[in-house]
Amino acid sequence: MKSPVKGGQLGGPRRVKVTSPQTRIALARGHRRHPQLLPLPAPADAEAARAVFAGQRRTALRTVVLLGVVLFGSSGTIAALPVLDRLSVAGVPVSWLVLVAATYPVLLLALCHVRRAERAENSAGTGAGSGP
Repeated sequence: MKSPVKGGQLGGPRRVKVTSPQTRIALARGHRRHPQLLPLPAPADAEAARAVFAGQRRTALRTVVLLGVVLFGSSGTIAALPVLDRLSVAGVPVSWLVLVAATYPVLLLALCHVRRAERAENSAGTGAGSGP
């Protein structure tokens, strides 16, 4: 019977850690950035941040409601009008076309949401008179 020990070592050959040259260089330098604590905001900055957050929260709520209207509205239209399954345009059922046509405004809705959230943040930054 053969022994499970190979080459006189327990558990077989020694495992080798393989890393990229960039990783080895970075580890050899030995200096890593330590996370630094951020300074506490002044009370005026905290109030401005709360106002920005409230504005962005209203924008997000409006976006979610419009998203629900678009998605549930298109599904509801298809459910309310079963004739859309029987009609077809160029071999494609009209119900499918309704779903396709209803999902693209969602992309536009997402773009408008991002722009409004950024606009609220930028207007608060310029309105409060605080620097970057």
